[in-house]
Amino acid sequence: MYKTTEITSAEIASDNPVHQRLLFPYVEAASLVSGRVLEIGCGWGRGLQLLTQAADHYTGIDKNQDLINALSQEYSASTFIAANIPPLAGLADNTFDFIVTFQVIEHIENDDLFIREAHRVLKPGGKLLLTTVNKTFSLTRNPWHVREYYAGELKALIARYFSAIETQGIYGNDKVMTYYEQNKESVKKLTRFDIFNLQYRLPRRLLQVPYDLMNRLNRNRLLQADGLAAEINYTDYLISNDPAGSLDFFYVATK
Repeated sequence: MYKTTEITSAEIASDNPVHQRLLFPYVEAASLVSGRVLEIGCGWGRGLQLLTQAADHYTGIDKNQDLINALSQEYSASTFIAANIPPLAGLADNTFDFIVTFQVIEHIENDDLFIREAHRVLKPGGKLLLTTVNKTFSLTRNPWHVREYYAGELKALIARYFSAIETQGIYGNDKVMTYYEQNKESVKKLTRFDIFNLQYRLPRRLLQVPYDLMNRLNRNRLLQADGLAAEINYTDYLISNDPAGSLDFFYVATK
């Protein structure tokens, strides 16, 4: 399996709070999508069972060829494309009823082209469902991310191409926020040694391996502390009408 702390596994116990947080928008999306659905950044297929059941036809894109090969065998009725995006090369204009792209845009260098291409391949009236982390709640620099957004920044980017945008967020109940605060304090203990603020000075690629190692160490420590990490379920997350105060943004834009 393709597992790092950034990808987040459904099988590693210490990843559970993040896995459930990432699963939640798929549950929401399954009640919204229909027709021809494109997922940009399908990863190892966290939400495929939900999306393929809701869609008339599902197309998934990811840059990892091995993942695409495995998913093609498991979901033979769907279409899978291995590609670095953007652009969405080979996909025709006005093709899809819905685009789902969860926790992807923060990894994209040319985010303007990313949104423009999503708009291009959607049918008139089609919808883009997009999530990404809220920079306000980030505990440290994530070297896997090209950038992170504040609520207004993300809306302004999408509004360059979409005139109708529903801005919501994903937040957690008391259980989730207790874990978040525990995580916050644990991260502070780890980053207090970064007296020269190297996490913001060094190139992203130099930080990815040490970040992944420290992140795994931190998640394992939290799991062993009181077991709260193992208890969190996707039902502990919820949709909020206050995106600026949410852990993640959940924006729905209509072409």
